[in-house]
Amino acid sequence: MTRTYWLEHAWLGTHVEPGVAVTVEDGRIRDVATDTDAPPPGAEILRGLTLPGLANAHSHAFHRALRSTVQVGSGTFWTWREVMYSFADRLTPDSYHALARAAYAEMALAGITSVGEFHYLHHAPGGARYSDPNAMGEALIAAAADAGIRITLLDTCYLSAGFGQPPSTHQLRFSDGTADAWAERCSVLKERDHARIGAAVHSVRAVPARQLATVAGWAQERRAPLHVHLSEQTAENDACQEAHGCSPTRLLADHGVLGARTTGVHNTHLSGEDIALIGGSGTGTCMCPTTERDLADGIGPAVTLQQAGSPLSLGSDSHAVVDLFEEARAMELNERLRTRTRGHWTAAALLRAASADGHAAIGWDEAGSIERGALADLTTIALDSVRTAGPVPRLGAETAVFAATAADVRHTIVGGRHVVRDGAHTLVPEVPRELARAIDAVRG
Repeated sequence: MTRTYWLEHAWLGTHVEPGVAVTVEDGRIRDVATDTDAPPPGAEILRGLTLPGLANAHSHAFHRALRSTVQVGSGTFWTWREVMYSFADRLTPDSYHALARAAYAEMALAGITSVGEFHYLHHAPGGARYSDPNAMGEALIAAAADAGIRITLLDTCYLSAGFGQPPSTHQLRFSDGTADAWAERCSVLKERDHARIGAAVHSVRAVPARQLATVAGWAQERRAPLHVHLSEQTAENDACQEAHGCSPTRLLADHGVLGARTTGVHNTHLSGEDIALIGGSGTGTCMCPTTERDLADGIGPAVTLQQAGSPLSLGSDSHAVVDLFEEARAMELNERLRTRTRGHWTAAALLRAASADGHAAIGWDEAGSIERGALADLTTIALDSVRTAGPVPRLGAETAVFAATAADVRHTIVGGRHVVRDGAHTLVPEVPRELARAIDAVRG
């Protein structure tokens, strides 16, 4: 099926172009015509500023149920984790599907067209296997289809509570016992038009060093993306130094985990040697600023990592906020606070992290641009809201990155199909109500 969209203003990677006609065929962009002063006959009109679809490169869908619940009292990442475990214990394949469907629909409303789901909630509480050992992962894949977005299921190996420690009671449902058993289970997962399968090492504390190569090898054989939580907390660095005499980054490098298809998530507490290992290997960095500040993790060295050769992507992680515009500007604003200087990234560079480089990090390299041959994934933001009203953008993406929020998204198109039209989800009716219902079910 062929259709044409007329974009009132379009971000074409280097500049904003007025009057752009995009022809879509079989879910991809067949043609891009500029200088079209009026919509072609039959074209669907997208008023506002249209961007490539946004990529949420790091998500834990079930964390959406924690929003606001974990804001009472003081504590650290580790006390927050205990609350998170209590929610994880309550999920079933059916309740997980309902929660993820609503969470992914919220992402679509925020202009997100692809999500990297860091999935480690594999089995029933206590570790018993479901009749389908991938029931929880299949629930996520189905939820993404229902919500109309693409997903990369980053099936996560999670075997231990810490260095030399067996999994805790809460963690038994995360564990396959060994990396070989993990590989056997996730090899059964099948890719679909909207779903790709990747791998993840939860962290160096959760996968014994001698088993890291099994996970890395599985991803390498399939040329699949491989993600890992890396140095999110100084306690992880200290424990790794005590157990192995090196940093987590060095441990991953020594066991073949780093590389161009690998992304380190957070990469917060790094030494100069760590940064050189990450950048020199082409390993990506996924920053999750709203979660990192919510959990008091710290501010990672994103500027130095990018300068060393690490591509940057963005994720909403715990979904304290689902807003890729906020993640993008937070990366810049955090760096301004840390250094007391401004202008570390251009708006174009931040938008690339939220789109093209984010899609590449989760294995959708053909998404993230408005050009011939790309996937027809588009996000349109309003230019007449109280946040974005003003001069029509002519040169850059500053309005999108530094003024807009998820609330300004008017249209989200995935594969040439409207998933969000005029601010309303076309597939999931009344997303707030579905979120409330799904969260209530988890909270009991």
